[in-house]
Amino acid sequence: MADLVEKLKEIGFNSYEAKVYIALLKKHPATGYEVSKLANIPQARTYDTLKVLEEKSIVVPTNTKPVTYTPIKPKQLITSYQKKMNSTINYLEKHLPEVKENYVEPVVTINGKQNIHNKIIEVIQNAKREIYLEVWSQDYKFFEQELLNAYNRNVEIRIVGYDNFTSRFGMVFEHAFAKDIEMSLGGRMIILAADDSEGIIGKISSFKNENPDLNIIWTKNKSIVFIIKEFIVHDMYLIDVEENLIEQMKYIYGKGFKRLKDKVLGANSTYMIH
Repeated sequence: MADLVEKLKEIGFNSYEAKVYIALLKKHPATGYEVSKLANIPQARTYDTLKVLEEKSIVVPTNTKPVTYTPIKPKQLITSYQKKMNSTINYLEKHLPEVKENYVEPVVTINGKQNIHNKIIEVIQNAKREIYLEVWSQDYKFFEQELLNAYNRNVEIRIVGYDNFTSRFGMVFEHAFAKDIEMSLGGRMIILAADDSEGIIGKISSFKNENPDLNIIWTKNKSIVFIIKEFIVHDMYLIDVEENLIEQMKYIYGKGFKRLKDKVLGANSTYMIH
């Protein structure tokens, strides 16, 4: 009986209501006094509870004196509550997503080599359409298999690769100056955008040593994911332009884009642009 009481409570009964209904299933029709004895609850609470159940159409009183009560059949009760629950669930399914209209997806900082590793793999596994990625060759090996799995399920893979980067699949844009950039930034960047819905940007280690200064941020904020993807796409544009117009670029901007860096960052800047 205790289990039945708990299950009835799960669908909205309180303890007294559950006990009264079960008592009436055992013996009906029954007076309030008889129900009180069967349910082992105070007589005053029994009458209050019977009134509530009557209003809910779960018990039916007679016009006799004394009044006796009969419960609706369990099948009728279950059918009624199934309809009510289905109606409630359908309503929530339709209207709960509307609440998210003013919700802003958070930006989450992730620390620790294993946590970073796991989150990057999770985003790759979630991708269904496209992945844009910037990564160093020594870090790429940790994600290569998951990227290959994504490629094999027809996810477009486009990569900006650093430091003698090679890949067996996807479109790769090889970035120069990897060592200078790593030294300037104090770590190796990883930048990832998947399906315009998830993004990662930050610095990671080789996963051999823990460095508290190295972390990534992860978000589903579409505005930030858009910026992350745009960053990667513009790097791809510049790499491709440089590869096809290398002599003209050297003539205009100098070796290593020095004149361009001086123009944008100032002649004394130590920051290495991509």
